Amino acid sequence: MLDPRVTRLAELLCQHSTRLTAEDRLLIHAFDIEPEAVAEMVRVAQKTGAQVAVRLESGRVKRQLMLGMTEANARTIAAAEKAEMELMTAYIALRGSHNIMESGDVPSENSAIWQREYAVPVVFETRVPKTKWVALRWPTASMAQQAGMSTEAFEDFYFKVTTLDYAKMSRASEPLKELMDRTDRVHIKGPGTDLQFSIKDIGSVPCSGEANIPDGECFSCPIRESVEGQVTYNTTSLYQGTEFKNIHYKVRAGRIYEASCEGQTEKLNEILDTDEGARYFGEWSLGYNPHILHPMLDTLFDEKIAGSFHLTPGNAYEGPGGNNNKSAIHWDTVCIQRPDYGGGEIWFDDVLIRKDGLFTLPELAGLNPENLA
Repeated sequence: MLDPRVTRLAELLCQHSTRLTAEDRLLIHAFDIEPEAVAEMVRVAQKTGAQVAVRLESGRVKRQLMLGMTEANARTIAAAEKAEMELMTAYIALRGSHNIMESGDVPSENSAIWQREYAVPVVFETRVPKTKWVALRWPTASMAQQAGMSTEAFEDFYFKVTTLDYAKMSRASEPLKELMDRTDRVHIKGPGTDLQFSIKDIGSVPCSGEANIPDGECFSCPIRESVEGQVTYNTTSLYQGTEFKNIHYKVRAGRIYEASCEGQTEKLNEILDTDEGARYFGEWSLGYNPHILHPMLDTLFDEKIAGSFHLTPGNAYEGPGGNNNKSAIHWDTVCIQRPDYGGGEIWFDDVLIRKDGLFTLPELAGLNPENLA
């Protein structure tokens, strides 16, 4: 029997996140998802009157494809999928995984080819700016292991954080957006971190279930050459099938000129050398999902952790939150500033707005966990 929570999640994706109507053409893109769940997504989407197309993928098949990837092959795939994406007005990605390390042995140069020849035209230039889109992970035993939980307990956690009251979150985030929109200088302090940059006139985007599930962040972007100082990320990041621990960047005039981490410094720098834009930052965001407290090697969850921020090397989104940095890379990397992770401070124009993961200004208190939950 289908878990009724799947139906509730499907309704959230179709009604709240993508706001489907009979005028829409929707692509459901499912990675290693059981057919019954995909079929329920299709059924719920069809009830809106939208036209529905489905693309099914396998992590093991994708790994083999990537092992033999060439520029010509990536361009062929990109041309086909870009044409498909251009037909769509909406996109839902359901990303399951039986093994989070499935692509761990794919050569870095092959991943760079894929990011450059496929991700740029299909994702960054077509899907992100031209469709109503939402992406989410799907609960699996592998994800439960990542989170250090039993499968049943993880499923309870998963549906709790993915179907929370996003309308309440949206209302609570309005004062933060207003503050970020009028802020010039940002100063981040914490263990191994002393970083300053400007977000003047960049704008900000509060995210309350419209593009990512789970959600709970407000993002902007540094003016490209304004970033100065150093930053240390205290959560392990899984990127291109490899774990990166204790990433540390030194930054001058916006550019990462020195990058290190535990055990994977060479690969870290290979990724940052994908193109010129990869060593500049394309996003900066504050996370505040009240139910996500600890990292689990999954970016869509980790970047929403209550009391966290992420600062992203690589491509910037267009419109509010963008600084025109272009790259095949967009690597959301997370630092948690709650006391149990070492603490830290966020300052806007010399005013302390968050300390040890809690917002300090009265107008922002609605985003603290005891109020948002």
